[in-house]
Amino acid sequence: MTPSTTTDLTSSAAAPARTDAALVEQLDAELRVLVRREGVDPQVESAVVRRLATSLVRAHDERSLTGAVAPVDDVEALVAELVARVSGFGPLQPLLDDPEVEEVWINDPSRVFVARRGRHELTNLRLTRGQVDELVERMLKSSGRRIDLSRPFVDAMLPEGHRLHVVLEGISRGFSAVNIRKFVLRAARTADLVELGSLTSEAAAFLEASVRAGLNVLVAGGTQAGKTTMLNALSAAIPGGERVITAEEVFELRFAHPDWVAMQTRQAGLEGTGEVTLRDLVKEALRMRPNRLIVGEVRAAECLDLVLALNAGLPGMCTLHANSAREALLKMCTLPLLAGENISSRFVVPTVATSVDLVVHLGLDPRGRRHVNEIVAVPGRAEGDVIETEPIFTRRGGQLVRAHGTPPRPERFERLGIDVHALLAGGR
Repeated sequence: MTPSTTTDLTSSAAAPARTDAALVEQLDAELRVLVRREGVDPQVESAVVRRLATSLVRAHDERSLTGAVAPVDDVEALVAELVARVSGFGPLQPLLDDPEVEEVWINDPSRVFVARRGRHELTNLRLTRGQVDELVERMLKSSGRRIDLSRPFVDAMLPEGHRLHVVLEGISRGFSAVNIRKFVLRAARTADLVELGSLTSEAAAFLEASVRAGLNVLVAGGTQAGKTTMLNALSAAIPGGERVITAEEVFELRFAHPDWVAMQTRQAGLEGTGEVTLRDLVKEALRMRPNRLIVGEVRAAECLDLVLALNAGLPGMCTLHANSAREALLKMCTLPLLAGENISSRFVVPTVATSVDLVVHLGLDPRGRRHVNEIVAVPGRAEGDVIETEPIFTRRGGQLVRAHGTPPRPERFERLGIDVHALLAGGR
């Protein structure tokens, strides 16, 4: 982990600290009355809340010219503060609005961190326990999910697409631990990843051709390595005439496709019933006439259902945490064993070998920049418990270069009129 530095919250939303606190509280209360009177949902209709806040602050500023009320130091900053209080997430809103911030986490109310360009920074923002509890409650209200003593962990999606993870106090020592991973779409297609320096144009062309040809792709890497971004970019290459079904714990994938059904898991209700697991979603997806199946991330027994679907000829993709392409395949062979005692590695290993075609492994360099470490082909052979692989692209000397391997299923490329050997020759 890179050393933490301290960042100063200098955004305009921090400016109302110069405005009298009593005035801010007064306008906050007046704005909430207006919101209730108008029947506005502040989480959904933030633009309406901003309009009401603007008119309220400007009216107050005009009255201040008569000396009847205190003047406002910065009208725009005060409006932003009021909107953040009523419609946004209070003191955290400036961080969520900052395009450079990738993730925000709270270790305790006095230690709020952010990640920028892969590096951790300690902010000067200090909250109270009550503020943290209120923020968590407001965030979960907007997502429709809950957290309590019987279920002290929660994953949820915020209105802007950010992913929220909370660990309740008691499981987390001293205070509730909060993580907000922002949805920052810097790459919608593989061409965008090339511009960012994550991979070469030759590797991007090969990956797009592989997706079009229907190869099964496993995207692997560590936390914050860019797995979801890569999966999103690859999904954008799926031909428009195919039906795509995606299954995720919370909605994170966003790509343009005319025939796409996205599904996410659901928590159990207060009675302990109604839970929908990722494994349930994978099974249901197979009943929905899919041409492609995409699983946001496999972590447990759902891996068995995915492998069986891929082995039956349904093209698909998924992500997985792993330190290398080989370790990703090893993990892909281990997770199905969690499905039951009747599942053995003697069955799983050859099934994975014939189900996964490509492994794309991602990593972070010392500067926090994301890049592709290797693209590995899986020919479909296994010796004992070891799946054979052939590197197609590998990183040497800081550059992603062509290796000696060739992709499996060349007939699928030929069916589309793609000369994959000529395509790969351009990467030499």
